[in-house]
Amino acid sequence: METIVQNAPDRAAFIQANTRLLAVPHAPELSLYLADEAVPLWLKTEEELEAEGLPPPFWAFAWAGGQALARYILDRPGLVAGRRVLDFASGSGIVAIAAARSGAAHVLASEVDAFAVAAIAMNAMVNGVAVEAALADVIDQDGGWDVVLAGDVCYERPLAERITAWLGRLAARGAVVLIGDPGRYYLPKDRLEKLAEYSVPTSRALEDAEIKRTAVWTFTPPATPPVASGGLQERTQRQA
Repeated sequence: METIVQNAPDRAAFIQANTRLLAVPHAPELSLYLADEAVPLWLKTEEELEAEGLPPPFWAFAWAGGQALARYILDRPGLVAGRRVLDFASGSGIVAIAAARSGAAHVLASEVDAFAVAAIAMNAMVNGVAVEAALADVIDQDGGWDVVLAGDVCYERPLAERITAWLGRLAARGAVVLIGDPGRYYLPKDRLEKLAEYSVPTSRALEDAEIKRTAVWTFTPPATPPVASGGLQERTQRQA
């Protein structure tokens, strides 16, 4: 894992100048630095840094999957209380903050965008919780997390397949894996079980509707092999 990135003053100043501190619609007990529109902020980020090809500012919005997953955790704090939690592709940090607020022993929020890392640190601070924000690609890694959370990660096929395979392995070794998703095309529903569903307020700047039906999913447990005829009990009876 790469070195934890400190909250660089220039990034913090940019975030404060181009966002507003707002309550999260579906989790109003949380507040985040949020933007009104994606494309103008994206262009402004490139202009400010005099760079092109920067990632979209996913960190500046409360996406539907993250809102649903945060709500699910806040309503069920026992899922994370006292546990080590990874919030993968954390974005604004909304899910990580919900986990920290619900009593997680340690929360790691991973991101591949340095602006997101800065936003996560700022958002955690205003919500009064401790979150470790790291600039790192943790796919295919296993940090021994008890709970792994992922919101809105199935929007691109190659990445979704890679993420799903990794999350499946974590679930198979015993981690609690929860995915928040509003029905993205590449969500592997055949491998998942729906735990809850919400009507999440969002923005037409981000989605195709102002209210998105959004679910929280977990991996379906492996099927128990059927007991073959002539099992232990039958053999014992014959031997008696």
